[in-house]
Amino acid sequence: MPPARRLIVVGILVFVTGLIVFFPARVAYRWFAPPEFALGGIHGTLWNGSASDASAAGVYLRDISWRNNSLLLIVGRLSYAIEASPAGGIVQADVAISIGGDIHIKDLRGSISLASLEQVTGVRGLRGTANAAFENLTLKDGIPTEADGSVELMGLLMPSIAAIPIGGFKAEFFTQQDGVIASVEDTDGSVDLAGRLLLSEDRSYEFLGQLGPKPETPARLLTQMTFLGSANERGQYELRLEGTL
Repeated sequence: MPPARRLIVVGILVFVTGLIVFFPARVAYRWFAPPEFALGGIHGTLWNGSASDASAAGVYLRDISWRNNSLLLIVGRLSYAIEASPAGGIVQADVAISIGGDIHIKDLRGSISLASLEQVTGVRGLRGTANAAFENLTLKDGIPTEADGSVELMGLLMPSIAAIPIGGFKAEFFTQQDGVIASVEDTDGSVDLAGRLLLSEDRSYEFLGQLGPKPETPARLLTQMTFLGSANERGQYELRLEGTL
């Protein structure tokens, strides 16, 4: 290749590379973000930047920052180290998006106020704190297809169940061949709870567990337990929930 043409090619490559590397995050948001996703106070580039606040599906975050991990581009994933501050907490994770749109999350650590999830869950008066720790979490069409980690609820309050907090509960998630499975139990809850949750790729879920009273169980919750049927010899009731997400 003649020297002049070589310089032109190199110049074009440098320009395109610079355009990609320094592509403004604000422009990328305007072009590609879905309408239900709102992002404000955007600074930096698509690869390394920040935003003052974000909201989607009723969840509000602030002080968001992202840093691209370009090495995963080799395997067809756009990967970022992300930090954000939801209401009353903080979230940190490595998030990668594959060509097919699947979301792969590694080393997720987070804490969030359950009050900020009131709109998402549809549970009025929901209060407490949720702490999450996942080594691996994969979402396909918004449904977990792989999950290895835990979620712990502390000081859970659901006014539709009891007027006072009913304590803490923990779910340990594991990936198995037939879907994502979680073992659920109370930690310091005012009810004795132990069960198993199955999330399938067809968006169905099933929870089967045993629910029993404790000396500190609220009277209203004791009454609600009787609607579950007859108790076993230990005074436990079978709790079964199933449906589609």
